[in-house]
Amino acid sequence: QVKLVESGGGLVQPGGSLRLSCAASGSIRSINTMGWYRQAPGKERELVAAISSGGITNYADSVKGRFTISRDNAKNTVFLQMNNLKPEDTGVYYCNAGTTNWGGRSFASWGQGTQVTVSS
Repeated sequence: QVKLVESGGGLVQPGGSLRLSCAASGSIRSINTMGWYRQAPGKERELVAAISSGGITNYADSVKGRFTISRDNAKNTVFLQMNNLKPEDTGVYYCNAGTTNWGGRSFASWGQGTQVTVSS
């Protein structure tokens, strides 16, 4: 069983910055891809950014140049640095991780979500 705990959301003015963190714990032998998704009111959940175990990154077009995803493999933690935030970035941000346990089974786990609100 894997638990993902997110932190760092909040209210920020347009143009501001926030840094999200997500720490994974539990029966983890390895963590593969980690990512951040977001869901705005009335919209489907969408991928924001992802990072492989080797550090290869992928971003939604809407956040390229503004958001940076990184990870600390020693601490099973993924980060999302969000700069120049816009009102359309508002939503609940969810952490996702693909993990393999000591028995060799693979899982896809989700965090509980953290609210990000960009408003003046």
